[in-house]
Amino acid sequence: MNVQHATFRNHARDREESPFSSLQQRTAAVAAAAASAAEAVDREACFPNKAIEAARRERLLGAQIPVEFGGDGASTTEIAEMCFALGRSCASSGMIFAMHQTKIACLVRHGIGSHWHEMLLRRIADEQLLMASSTTEGQNGGNIRFSSAAVERADHDRTISLSRDATVISYGAQADGIVTIARRDGDATGSDQVLLAIVKDNYTLEPTVGWQTLGMRGTCSAGFKLEFKGSAEQIFPAPYERIHAQTMTPVAHLYWSSVWAGNAAAAVERAQLFVRKAARNSGGQMPPAAAHFTQAKMSLAKLRALIAVNLEAFARNEHDERALSSLDFQSQITLLKVQASELAVETVMHAMRTTGLAGYRNDGEFTMSRYLRDALSAPIMINNDRILANAAAATLMSAMPASLRD
Repeated sequence: MNVQHATFRNHARDREESPFSSLQQRTAAVAAAAASAAEAVDREACFPNKAIEAARRERLLGAQIPVEFGGDGASTTEIAEMCFALGRSCASSGMIFAMHQTKIACLVRHGIGSHWHEMLLRRIADEQLLMASSTTEGQNGGNIRFSSAAVERADHDRTISLSRDATVISYGAQADGIVTIARRDGDATGSDQVLLAIVKDNYTLEPTVGWQTLGMRGTCSAGFKLEFKGSAEQIFPAPYERIHAQTMTPVAHLYWSSVWAGNAAAAVERAQLFVRKAARNSGGQMPPAAAHFTQAKMSLAKLRALIAVNLEAFARNEHDERALSSLDFQSQITLLKVQASELAVETVMHAMRTTGLAGYRNDGEFTMSRYLRDALSAPIMINNDRILANAAAATLMSAMPASLRD
């Protein structure tokens, strides 16, 4: 389906009354489950089973899928709000949810009209399958617009295969399926790519690299050797170049940023509790570092406003292929990732400086350790330096604003 098809933007309110009264209440239940295990997930670098099982119970893994395929037809903005709520409880849980929903967005926006992909959408909604992403390879240094591995095609049937050395497949061992990219065939250039949706019964994963990191430890983003054999029908009908520009990049950046904002909001909330307690204990006198709390609130407000502006821009243009592919929109949505990730770190740092040693400690009610370590992943895991270098030419060509509203 091309992105201009608007017929599938249905919402939960258009369905018969759910056993759960709203997407918000269902999200709150998942967020509570995520929060209950967040410390253990971080400490043990383990997959957040409680959060994902709760997401399955509340049927949020299929929330973005259109009603006619068994989902709730949730909008991009609604999913971003879910990412914020989960990021506030457990950043690893929020990031897994964000990555899964990015793959669902690709299926909804570019797979409808393809029988195989429609059947997969129905399965995801019915069985609440968790979809992972495999976009990086050992040879390409994180450049997802260049693939080394190629789709191999049998001579006389529709069978295809793929062998891929994936540097990272977040929660690959726990996922029920993977959305991955590859060269179109053995003769194609590295940038002539296709997107494939594959399910667990037609691929194997061999672990190659572990995941012992500073933050986002529960995403379990290990490396694997992926071996797939399946049907050519599993290749998305649209070229990856279009999927990347119109869906993969904008949706990923919106959802990731929402998770980072949620994590930052949790840190600011903890700093607020610290200031209130300190003021009570000193007869109403504010602690010396209270000014950092004001800066944390300001930074968080900027981060939320930045995401809101970009959500509105995407909602306004999401069915206009020309607008989505425009230089201005592509520059804006690409730089969202850079700006949001830097603001998230800035916000958490101000929150930590508000709490001082109480926040610097790894124990105690005001510790900021997990929030800061998870925030630091934002500019690093998808490297801001690479994004800025790649965006340099586009930003040089874009027009300067002529007024405050342009």
